[in-house]
Amino acid sequence: MGWIALAVRTLAAGWVALALPAQAGPDFTTEVRPILSQHCFKCHGPDDLARKGGLRLDVRDSAVQPAKSGAVALVPGKPESSELAKRIHSKDPDEVMPPPSTRQTLTEAEKKTLEAWIAAGAEYIPHWAFQRPKSVPPPDTGNSPWPRNPIDQFVLHQLGRRGLSPSEAADPHTLARRVSLDLTGLPPTPAEIAEFLNDPSDAAYERWVDQLLASPRYGERWARRWMDLARYADTNGYEKDRTRSIWPWRDWVIRALNADMPFDQFTLEQLAGDLLPNPTRDQLIATGFHR
Repeated sequence: MGWIALAVRTLAAGWVALALPAQAGPDFTTEVRPILSQHCFKCHGPDDLARKGGLRLDVRDSAVQPAKSGAVALVPGKPESSELAKRIHSKDPDEVMPPPSTRQTLTEAEKKTLEAWIAAGAEYIPHWAFQRPKSVPPPDTGNSPWPRNPIDQFVLHQLGRRGLSPSEAADPHTLARRVSLDLTGLPPTPAEIAEFLNDPSDAAYERWVDQLLASPRYGERWARRWMDLARYADTNGYEKDRTRSIWPWRDWVIRALNADMPFDQFTLEQLAGDLLPNPTRDQLIATGFHR
């Protein structure tokens, strides 16, 4: 799947999730997991060597089983019987969680969120990327003329739930600048603006988007996101800040984006390009072997 299609599906998945009926209790993904991740997983997470008391809170099957002490951290539906709820409210410095030494004090709002989550059943929700997509019909948005496609219906539905309304449609000049800056990081030239203003139709807009996606500047713009995650730099920093010759990998990322390389291939070649049968020079560059 191309990157643009992947992005559209990702955004659509997010809007679909927002459109689902509200669950009883706090949302695990947006409200509960951030608290556990920030305050609990360091000592009660996936690291076997760092785990304390035999308690693992990042996996539900473990969290509802007795720890080494015999206490059960999570008793679904019963915060009063859950050791986690007791510990977060404890005034004893030897019992309270997180321990004072971590300087990770829970706020009262965070404590209430955890209690409400346990009371609602302490359900864990896997990351959306690991869940099979489900078809969800677009919500009814009445007779509003604003939606132009099913995704718009999800957006309008959520705006309405929050007491918001859509912004006014951008004028053609603003729209041309916005999409150019978004896709290439550069403003359109006066000649490009003039050409677009001569025909601000939907078909012309689609041609303008296709033109920007075909520009080499597209890959340069969006490669920055990936390179930031990979901590790319042309020097190694620190006190001497010596030059590093890893620019071939930078150029490979840009070429991959401009060629709309499927994401699975993009990932595979960076992780194991040198292990592929008869790897090409580009595949070796992708995995770091460029000398």
